[in-house]
Amino acid sequence: MKVACLGGGPAGLYFAISMKLRAPEHEIVVFERNKADDTFGWGVVLSDETLDNLAANDPVSADMIRAEFAYWDDIAVVHDGHRTVSSGHGFCGIGRKRLLILLQQRARDLGIDLRFEETVDKAADLAAEYDLVVASDGLNSRTRMEFEESFRPDVDLRKCPFTWLGTQQKFDDAFTFIFEKTKHGWVWAHAYQFDPDTATFIVECSQETYDNWGFERMSKADSIATCEQIFAKHLGGHALMSNAGHVRGSAWIRFPRVLCEHWHHDNIVLMGDAAATAHFSIGSGTKLALESAIALADYLTTEDSMQAAFRKYEDERRVEVLKLQSAARNSLEWFEEVERYLDLNPVQFSYSLLTRSQRISHENLRARDPDWLKSAEGWFQTAAGVSENAPVRHPMFAPYNLRGMHLNNRVVVSPMAQYKAVDGTPTDWHLIHYGERAKGGAGLIYTEMTCVSDDARITPGCPCMATDADEAAWKRIVDFIHAETGAKVCLQLGHAGSKGSTQVGWEEMDAPLQTGNWPLISASDVPWSPRNAMPRPMTRDDMDRVKADFVAAVTRAERAGFDMIELHAAHGYLISGFITPVQNRREDEYGGSLENRLRYPLEVFDAMRAAWPEDKPMAVRISASDWLDDDGITPEDAVQIAAAFRDHGVDICDVSAGQTSTEARPVYGRMFQTPFSDRIRNETGLPTMAVGNIFEPDHVNSILMAGRADLVCLARPHLSDPYWLLHAATALGDRAEAWPAPYLPGRDQAWRLADKDQAPTEEIRA
Repeated sequence: MKVACLGGGPAGLYFAISMKLRAPEHEIVVFERNKADDTFGWGVVLSDETLDNLAANDPVSADMIRAEFAYWDDIAVVHDGHRTVSSGHGFCGIGRKRLLILLQQRARDLGIDLRFEETVDKAADLAAEYDLVVASDGLNSRTRMEFEESFRPDVDLRKCPFTWLGTQQKFDDAFTFIFEKTKHGWVWAHAYQFDPDTATFIVECSQETYDNWGFERMSKADSIATCEQIFAKHLGGHALMSNAGHVRGSAWIRFPRVLCEHWHHDNIVLMGDAAATAHFSIGSGTKLALESAIALADYLTTEDSMQAAFRKYEDERRVEVLKLQSAARNSLEWFEEVERYLDLNPVQFSYSLLTRSQRISHENLRARDPDWLKSAEGWFQTAAGVSENAPVRHPMFAPYNLRGMHLNNRVVVSPMAQYKAVDGTPTDWHLIHYGERAKGGAGLIYTEMTCVSDDARITPGCPCMATDADEAAWKRIVDFIHAETGAKVCLQLGHAGSKGSTQVGWEEMDAPLQTGNWPLISASDVPWSPRNAMPRPMTRDDMDRVKADFVAAVTRAERAGFDMIELHAAHGYLISGFITPVQNRREDEYGGSLENRLRYPLEVFDAMRAAWPEDKPMAVRISASDWLDDDGITPEDAVQIAAAFRDHGVDICDVSAGQTSTEARPVYGRMFQTPFSDRIRNETGLPTMAVGNIFEPDHVNSILMAGRADLVCLARPHLSDPYWLLHAATALGDRAEAWPAPYLPGRDQAWRLADKDQAPTEEIRA
């Protein structure tokens, strides 16, 4: 078979090597338009895992490469005058030019034809001459564009300009991130050693800072000189260098995130950056290229046909690419929004940076550098008001205060509809349900959405706080929790609006009742779905009546002994229906702009706050995104919504998303709504609660330690295990969490079994 590799970077060279090893009889030619010793960029980073894959594929070239590597274990973060160092990260780097030279040498030894300074204008011409064309022609792939209709590339040009430089200053002790505040904004650098004399030094900033500095108008020399000035105290008198000689101007670019819908066309297949890119901040572009080269060579020599090999290559490598692209997206977005984190304490800022991709978890950091993580946990605990002399515990067990309310820990039992009320009044079911979860150790227990009147209910099974009977039933529950546990209780108050008069959850969700429906009101005459009843737009009298119902419920909540109140302004219920343009079509002062749409929700909140004791906190739950492409609330809107409630006295924002439209297209995943909480907390300064597919102690600790939320809400985990927190503490080795006195024998057995399970691991480590 005649094989042409279009592009002589790591992807093309390593595929040629891998293919020649499997089929020495193949004629393989590598076409590269640049000189053999040209390279643009400085060092590349690979993991130990990738090195092992290379060694299994070709021990000869792997040994050649391994001998040239610079290794480091530490990551250093320089921020706000502090240098924070954590260890155990296991990176290795090599100069891109040296890597290419080694791969070129190995390719020649195997009889591969390398043709430099040879430009191929059209891949179609090669495809007519060769049996197989591997298009590894890089980030700006001509082949990808030549067959754009077949490959269907999605190219997302990201926000931050950057320039890829080098220096002879030594960064051989750590992969170093440096953040400098300048007169024109923050500028940061990613620096790492890749040979004894040279380090990569990537300079990056926001578009606003780039514009303020005028980098676009600078020559390349002036741009480099400015970067040298910004980072002078870190360069030790050494210069910054560019090898992007082919690039005119300042050599600043923005990263294009590339993913093609299809990777092959006839006998042409894409590889490396031509098919998919991964942001440099996680150092995986070369990893993707090398491992894809191995996979394609394998499939071409084991599958029945070239097309079958292409399909397997695309199907199986796409999974790995998407995993890395997901981590890379998280990482690059963290850097794009880094200015929201730069006021964090240096310890928390470093933790946030280390966990930005979500590939590194809290316990993974402990395995890498237990001493550093323990010191970070100690800082978190001290910041929460715990004595410096107290034993260090996980972040989830740190106390938290809101106004006069003290929480023993940061774990919250989320509101979870039970549909077990009778005529709006809670029953013994609710006593057992909430009581069990309070005994389970969570710091804060939320009620399900409790409606302010009978006609405010979602379903006939939803509870109310509207009558003396409701108040007495809730008081019984609250009194039990306060008498028997250390948990606090929050009453979530709401009105169903257009989503009311529907069947209970285990019947047909969000569907009207078969009989006995009650009239609905909402911001506008917009039904929840085509099959739901049309709500009547609220008049001023309706608005006054509903506001009065909320105030009356708050007054009853105080008499019932609740510790906290939350206004439910999310999920398409009545208050949310005023906020989202999906449901609010009003043309009066309560419709139109976001400011107008917030007018009534804030009126209700103000009235509730005035009726609620000053020393007790109030929360608001919002939908931070409607998950709609063309309309609805956006994360940017959510920041404004949260800030407005903050200015009216809300103490904490319970950040959810969606459920405001049947047309919503949410993007699910673990902790999938936490980024909304992160953004609101760190842009507005308002404390937040994170919700949404959070189910492991590791999730909780990572969210808290990184400053992405102040409290963490878990719903389904508490449905399946009312004692989730006590069991989590046991698994984590925490022996300080209090159990109910009657359950101490069970606690002791759980601890013994956990210690026994841990013993073999400890023996192996020893």
